[in-house]
Amino acid sequence: MEKSIQLKIGDDRFDLPLPDRADILMIREPPKRVTRQGFAADLKAALPAGPLQGRRVAVVVADKTRLCGYDQYLPVLLDLLERRGASKETISVYIAYGTHAFQSDAECRTVYGEPFFQYRFVHHDCNDDACFADMGATGRGTPVRIRKDILDADLVITFGAISHHYFAGYGGGRKLIFPGLGQRAAIYHNHGLFLDGQRSVLSTGCRSGRLDGNPLAEDLAEVEGHRPADLAIHGILDSHGTVCRLMVGCGVDHFRKACEYHGRHCEIDPGKIYDMVVASCGGYPKDINLIQAHKAIHHAAAFVKDGGVLIVFARCSNGIGSTTFLPWFDMGGWHAAFARLSHQYQGNGGTALAMMEKNRRINIFLVTDLSPEVCRVIGVTRIEPASVMQRVSQQRGSIAVIPNASLLVRRWIRRQYPGNPELA
Repeated sequence: MEKSIQLKIGDDRFDLPLPDRADILMIREPPKRVTRQGFAADLKAALPAGPLQGRRVAVVVADKTRLCGYDQYLPVLLDLLERRGASKETISVYIAYGTHAFQSDAECRTVYGEPFFQYRFVHHDCNDDACFADMGATGRGTPVRIRKDILDADLVITFGAISHHYFAGYGGGRKLIFPGLGQRAAIYHNHGLFLDGQRSVLSTGCRSGRLDGNPLAEDLAEVEGHRPADLAIHGILDSHGTVCRLMVGCGVDHFRKACEYHGRHCEIDPGKIYDMVVASCGGYPKDINLIQAHKAIHHAAAFVKDGGVLIVFARCSNGIGSTTFLPWFDMGGWHAAFARLSHQYQGNGGTALAMMEKNRRINIFLVTDLSPEVCRVIGVTRIEPASVMQRVSQQRGSIAVIPNASLLVRRWIRRQYPGNPELA
């Protein structure tokens, strides 16, 4: 052992000795360009001209699982809106939970800072059918049900971090309005596009970093067309969760530009795959529960050879993160679960199938707070840090370490972004 690396797990860090031949796969850290003053200047230039007196403003933010420097930068946005004539009575901040559980007031105070007690925050409830307007359906059959108060708002602003999403291509941006503020049945129908029912496989078009040819992402774009944001703030984060850039604009091209910028720093083509990969989700909140940690597990698995070993540090202090995940593992296997899910998408069924798919190809070990029994049910093996060190020291095949697998993504095609030769 001639070198070591520090891997995050929850709020802790673990020093892992490595053989000198081990590859360390990391994102290209984006340069930190954002300042409060610069952000304010960009907002001033992008906000609609004219006073906002009496106009209803809706600001849509993510929950604690998708932080975006809200405690620092949300006050800048809200202060500027008031300077333009809006008032605390006409500004509402919507927490885009999607199907996630509500946060406590203490958690909200930590995430959003003082504005949480100064402005009206709306905890979106995907089960409150009465709050939605029915606007028909997309070409793929997803019900377009949008909150009536969002439709009634004079100015809608989305504010969230861009991230890769293992079946929607990218998270953030338009996903804040839907599925973030979506109705449960509509969300489930969209997520069900992850399944190719005709071929009984997971859709090959649903990949991290892919928007075109991705049926689920294209469906999201169609929903967005019914009520796009008037202004979108896209956060670009580094591997430490620090906001490095806030891109302010609107429209599809602006969203794609933010995705391209994020992808430029987080997508790599290592040129090979490995017998063993050791990965960290990146620490809290990326490993707050298994549902969140799965994104890192999914990304890291793409770097592992068939039959290889993946070891992931994922604290999961809040357990699974959903009551609808584990039941899919009691249905008799992948094919039975797929058949049930393709008939009626529910809960985190797509995530469960994706986990089963990886278990059929590679051997997965977790350093986690999840119980050995839960790990057994989902097809992985719970492992202690000392055993990880032993396995790494005895590994004779190729090995790579990924310090932040929630961010690092294997590029799905050779040339991801036309017009950017450095990405070829």
